Parts: sequence; C-alpha cells; structure tokens
Amino acid sequence: MNLDFTEEQLMIRDAARDFAQSAIVPIAAAHDESGEFPLDTIRQMGELGLMGIEVPEQYGGASMDTVSYVLALKEISQADAAHGTIMSVNNSLYANGLMKYGTEQQRETFLKPVASGEAIGAYALTEPQSGSDASNMRVRAVRNGDTYVINGKKSWITSGPVARYMVLFARTDVEGEQPAITAFMIDTEKPGFVRGKTEPKLGIRASATCEIELEDYQCPAEWRLGEEGQGFKIAMGVLDAGRIGIAAQAVGIAAAAYECARQYVQERQAFGRPIGTFQMIQAKIADMRCRLEAAELLTLNAALTKVKSKESGARYTLESSMAKLYASEAANFITHQALQIHGGMGYSKEMPLERYYRDAKITEIYEGTSEIQRMVIARLETGLR
Repeated sequence: MNLDFTEEQLMIRDAARDFAQSAIVPIAAAHDESGEFPLDTIRQMGELGLMGIEVPEQYGGASMDTVSYVLALKEISQADAAHGTIMSVNNSLYANGLMKYGTEQQRETFLKPVASGEAIGAYALTEPQSGSDASNMRVRAVRNGDTYVINGKKSWITSGPVARYMVLFARTDVEGEQPAITAFMIDTEKPGFVRGKTEPKLGIRASATCEIELEDYQCPAEWRLGEEGQGFKIAMGVLDAGRIGIAAQAVGIAAAAYECARQYVQERQAFGRPIGTFQMIQAKIADMRCRLEAAELLTLNAALTKVKSKESGARYTLESSMAKLYASEAANFITHQALQIHGGMGYSKEMPLERYYRDAKITEIYEGTSEIQRMVIARLETGLR
C-alpha cells in the first residue's frame, strides 16, 4: 500500500486539523451537553470544502479523492464525533449517490448547496420495522402522471431535524414479493413532509436524529434518482462509501482517546513513579496503539480501493466492510482501555474521555452493525449465503 500522501491530501488534512482544534474542540463538550446542532461550525466546514470533498468544484465541492476525505474526517472526528457524523453523511451517503446517479439538473439543485455547506443533506433508508433488513420497506411511492405520491415513515434519520434535502428510498411496487425500491430527492420544505421528535441519544448528541413522515408528499418525477426499481442497488452502493466514512470517524475517536491515555500515563504518578512504568499499563498502551494503527491502515486501504474503483468499476464492499468492522471495534476497545487507565477521572465529565467512550458505540451500529459486516465479509469470501 502506497502511503506517500500527495501535497493536496496533506493540505486538506492539515486544514481540517487546524480548524478542528481551533473551532470545534472548544465547543464540543457544550454541544454534547445541550444537544444543540453546531450549525455555525458546519457552515464554516462547508466554506473550507469539507462538506463535499469528492464533489467537483462546479457543484460546490473540493474536487479531491477518498483518501483526502478519510484524512480530513479523521481530524474532525478526533475533535468531535458529532461533527464527524454530519460531515460523513453529507459526503458519503448524500453526495455519492447524486454524483453517480443524479442528472445535471439534480446536481445543480440538490448537490451544490449541500456540498458548499449552505444546506444540510440527509439519507432516509431506515424505517421503524426495517433496519438491517432494508428490503422490508413500507414507505410507498405511487406514480401519478408526472408526480410520485409518497406516504410512510422513516426513522433514525441523521441530520433529519435540520436537513433541507434528503435522498429517500421507497417501494414503487404494490404487491410484488421482491420489492421494487426507488430512490428520490426530497425537499423538506414542500408540503407533506413532517419531522418527528429529535431522538435523545447516548452519544454523538450534537448530531441531530429524528423520525420523519411523508403524508401524500408530491415528488416530481424528475426528482427520481436513477431508474425506477434501481433504489436498492443505489442504497447498497452508497453504504459501501458510507462505511469508509464511519471507519474514518472511528479512527478519529480512537486516536483522541489513545492520545489522552498516552499523555496521562507519563504524567500520573503512583507509588512514586509514572503509571506508564507498570507492565499492566504498558500492555494496554501497546494493544491500543497496534489496534489504532491497524484500523487506520484498513481504512486507508478501503479508501485507495474506492479510488481505483472509479477506473475499474469494481465494487469495494469487502474492503469497506472490513475497515468499518475493525475500526469500530478498535474504537470501542481503545476508548474503554483509555477510560480504565484514567480510573475515576476518566468517568468524570471534566475530561472528554467519557464522551469518546459514548460516541464510539454508535460506530458498531449505524450503516450496518458489526454482525452485518461479518455476514457481508464471510459471504464475499466464501460465496455462501
């Protein structure tokens, strides 16, 4: 694997790091406590090109590659995972599908304002009864001339309370055994779109999440993303990209927790010497560092595979699933060990560790649980289902 980063990749990584440390770190704890969506810093991230890193400049993006995205997202998530979540959804789940399947008009209307940070994007796939089983979908879209009439509920929509635009998936058949799922662009300011309550979450609390409902929502046919019945393919392809984003987020959380622990074991004294001199603590530091390095390498490998896929057309499902699985579990292990090293201080809100610990958990759940990732990896490796 070639890890000689280009000048452009290092530039956006450093810009993200500088912004994260100067603008996000000082407000992260307060936004976590209040649950307030960090609109001001998200708009500033858009101005820096961080909300549409792989989107061409003509549509408001930074015209960079997936490696650049991973490097920048890690820095943002190391400062605050909630900002990382918002950034990941905009880049991975929202922009990817529009870039690949959107028409020129759709990109101008729905992509440009989101990639530039003027508006927030969201991805509406999950429903109250269908999480990992995305094919068990009940939201319906019925064609009526030049319009689709959409009815039903979606749940756990990241950025749902504040998003102006969404990529939404709905069934376009009525009684078929194999559901025909179609993707649509949704303007949340049109009649028929209703937001539910904001979910009270364990972690990433400043990343707003809610249920939405569509009541006879009139979606113009030209807002359909891709062909009718192509939605499941679009959803799964977009999730491949999304899992690379979650892996990068997990690496950022893990890196923040590891750095806290690395510094603490040098400063904290017990029995007349730094606790980092005790073998039990040394073993923890060694295990944390190895898992952090492995997670970052798997994530960069997935990013490089995605870059190559643009030329070959090959899927990168295996690489993205492995990165997401390992990085998310590494983040949970590392935040747990870091908190354990800090003892009572790690449990206190006076330090950011308890936030890292809470934030890490979601990376094992959203965009495909660890159990789903293991199924995907095993099936791809064996050919068995």
